[in-house]
Amino acid sequence: MGDIILEARGLTKEFKGFVAVNDVNLAVERGTIHALIGPNGAGKTTCFNLLTHFITPTSGRIFFNGRDITGSRPAAIARQGLVRSFQISAVFPHLTVLENVRIALQRKRGRSLDFWRSERVLTSLDTRARELIDAVGLARFVDSTAGELPYGRKRALEIATTLALDPEMLLLDEPTAGMTHEDVDRIAALIRKVAADRTVLMVEHNLSVVSTLSDHITVLARGEVLAQGNYETVSTNPAVVEAYLGAAHG
Repeated sequence: MGDIILEARGLTKEFKGFVAVNDVNLAVERGTIHALIGPNGAGKTTCFNLLTHFITPTSGRIFFNGRDITGSRPAAIARQGLVRSFQISAVFPHLTVLENVRIALQRKRGRSLDFWRSERVLTSLDTRARELIDAVGLARFVDSTAGELPYGRKRALEIATTLALDPEMLLLDEPTAGMTHEDVDRIAALIRKVAADRTVLMVEHNLSVVSTLSDHITVLARGEVLAQGNYETVSTNPAVVEAYLGAAHG
């Protein structure tokens, strides 16, 4: 294993006697795209929520850059550079694409009152905002209101607002869910671009996206790690095949 940026040790979550995540060990290497996959009910979303502390683990520890972040608030974790896309959901439907990204840049500055106080401060952020908008392929939508954007473009805007926080590691929860084939291809290309200089962990149902993008894959089933490795390794693992086929026919 290379340099580990995010690690979970013995991560467990029980809900009134039901074990949703059971003794999960996860290690994400810096600079990689790591996918968390599994059939429905495998515990992927719960695991994701544990890593970002939207829910608190029953037991286990979480480390980011070697620092124990177990018990930290989601906002504190984000300030350290571990940001879950869509957790800030800085898409204000009645504001333009440019205004949305500017506000996200405000949050990075930690001066939220500027939003209410100073148009000059907001305008000063335009250059960086336009760079981010261009990076996610929304340059021609810069003056469109967010609410008017097609679904796939809206997700791209959400990624732009997340990138405004300049995260060291980005967690993407089902980034291509509900998208057309064209949008899936666009978002997959965007994820690859975003991952050029940061680490990405994503929960993703679309296995073609996973096979194309992922350096490493962790497969969950019934709340436990079933297999880990590259796509070729996990896709030919008999236990993984059985878990998916069993889910499809169950």
